[in-house]
Amino acid sequence: MTMPKTRFNKMQAKGPAYYAQPRFLTSPASRDWWTVLHPPYTLWHLSYVVIGACLVGPVNAVRLVASLVAFFFAVGIGAHALDELHGRPLGTSIPARQLVVASSIGLSVAVGLGVLGMIKVSPFLAIFIGVGIIIAIGYNLEMFHGRLHTDAMFALAWGAFPLLTAFFAQHGSLSAPAVLAAISAALLSQAQRQLSSSARELRRKTNSVEGSVRRLDGSSTSIDKDSMLRPLEQALRSLCWAVVVLAIALAALRFHLW
Repeated sequence: MTMPKTRFNKMQAKGPAYYAQPRFLTSPASRDWWTVLHPPYTLWHLSYVVIGACLVGPVNAVRLVASLVAFFFAVGIGAHALDELHGRPLGTSIPARQLVVASSIGLSVAVGLGVLGMIKVSPFLAIFIGVGIIIAIGYNLEMFHGRLHTDAMFALAWGAFPLLTAFFAQHGSLSAPAVLAAISAALLSQAQRQLSSSARELRRKTNSVEGSVRRLDGSSTSIDKDSMLRPLEQALRSLCWAVVVLAIALAALRFHLW
């Protein structure tokens, strides 16, 4: 189900996400761009690229780096800039023109690297390029009446797709183990979506929560907004680092780093 986007009200929440507006960045512009880039989630989804590329050896380092750069520009910059452009869900003050330029550059770099991959690896990479463009634009701008902006599409687009694309970029084909790994990535992304949707609801659309938990032994604990938000975001952090560490382990294995 598509969740409506509303402009974040800084007077009603601590921030649009747990990683948003970091204090170590001093200028408002840099903090806004950090927030738009969603660093933990971008790192999470780039880890799927590494996992897909390193699922089977040997691994071509140049192709791996090219895949990472392409997805960083496509997702980290292009898709996220489009998402903020459409409805301002993060409430940044980045001018619309800058978001358009960032998304255009991000997608152009990704497509350019994809075309190079068509020449070096396989012309069938064109299929992945086309699907990637449709996902980046259609999902984030909620085209086709939001039919692409669903939890299932998020799981496939941000989980399965980068893993399968990176695998194909390495080997020029797909395999049953790659498809199974992509299903695993989709399920992890589905869990991310479910947790982050609840966290966004609390952070961006909830003023306060009141209540208590009454246990069978007669004791009770009060419930507030922070107590409900904390386990959601702790789980998101844990899942993020679990996927990142797995990607590092596979890369270390394939490149004999240790």
